[in-house]
Amino acid sequence: MLESKVKTALRLKNTAFDIEVAGLIAAAKADLVQSGIDKSVVDKENTIDPLIERAIIVYCKANFGYDNDEADRFAKSYETLKTHLSLAGDYNGKME
Repeated sequence: MLESKVKTALRLKNTAFDIEVAGLIAAAKADLVQSGIDKSVVDKENTIDPLIERAIIVYCKANFGYDNDEADRFAKSYETLKTHLSLAGDYNGKME
């Protein structure tokens, strides 16, 4: 389901880039976990948190393809969202 949402966000209608999309999703998840976001929050597949889903989509939009005029804008948006998530107790497992 997440993969289809990412493909829709990337405006993809066929399977030609499925391997690249899957790799980007995996990289986004790994980056979120490395940033201190709880792995159990990131890895939920059927009930994925909407902010985690948005972060993954924005990461993919920033890194997909070679001719992407909006890549920097999406990358900055992703970094901002990732920072907020990594500081929030609901996401970093450090609820006080």
